[in-house]
Amino acid sequence: MAALKSILRSSFVVGAVCWLGALYIRLVWMTGRWQVIGGETSRGFWERGEPFILAFWHGRLLMMPYSWSPAHPIHMLISAHRDGQIISRTVAHFGIDTIVGSTKRGGTGALRAMIGAVANGECIGITPDGPRGPRMRASMGVANVARLTQVPVLPVTYGTSPRRLLSSWDRFVVAYPFGRGVILWGDPITIARDADEDEVERGRQRIEDELNRITAEADRLCDVAPVEPAAPAEEAAEAAS
Repeated sequence: MAALKSILRSSFVVGAVCWLGALYIRLVWMTGRWQVIGGETSRGFWERGEPFILAFWHGRLLMMPYSWSPAHPIHMLISAHRDGQIISRTVAHFGIDTIVGSTKRGGTGALRAMIGAVANGECIGITPDGPRGPRMRASMGVANVARLTQVPVLPVTYGTSPRRLLSSWDRFVVAYPFGRGVILWGDPITIARDADEDEVERGRQRIEDELNRITAEADRLCDVAPVEPAAPAEEAAEAAS
C-alpha cells in the first residue's frame, strides 16, 4: 500500500493517468450519440459576452468538458485535495482553467479569484456539493458567490446509458463508449446583491432543486434510474467525516 501511494504521488504517473482520463472522455463523446437540450440559454450568454456561474453535481463531472464552448474561458473551482488535482490536470486537456480552493473551507483566496474572473468577463464553474458532499445538496457557498459576483447560476447535468455508478459518496456516473447520452441545461438563477440571509437560503434551495430536477430528467431521458440526493442520515454522516 505504501508503494502504491508513493507511485500515485509521482507527477509523471499522475500526468499519465490524467492524459488517459481525458482520452477516455473523448472516446465516450466521439463514439456516443449525444443530444444537448436547453443549450440556447448558455449560447445566449456566450454571444452577449455575459459571464455566469456554471453549476453541476460532483457526480456528473466526467462529461462536463463537452457541455462547454472551448471558445470561452472558464475557471473551475477545484479542491486542493489530491483528487482535486487529478481533476484539474484532466480538465486542463480541454482548455479549462482551475481555481484551487473551496466554498466551504479556507476559500477566501478562491473567492477573490472567482470575483476577479467574473470582473474580467469570464465564467466560473462550481460543484455545489463538492468536494465531499452531501451528495446533490447545494452548499451556501454557491449562493453567496452568486450574490457577490451578481451573475446568474446556470445549472447543467448529463445522463447516459449504459453507465456505471461508483460506490463513492457522490455516486459518480461513468459513461461508457458507444452509448447514448444527453446534456441538459436548466434555468438561470439570480440572487440579489442586497439579499438577506433568508433570501440567500431560498436562492441556495432554488439552485439545488433545479439541479436535481434536470438531473432526474436527464436520467429519465436515458431510461436509467435516477440517482437520489443524500438522505438526512447520509448528510449527517458526511458532515461528521
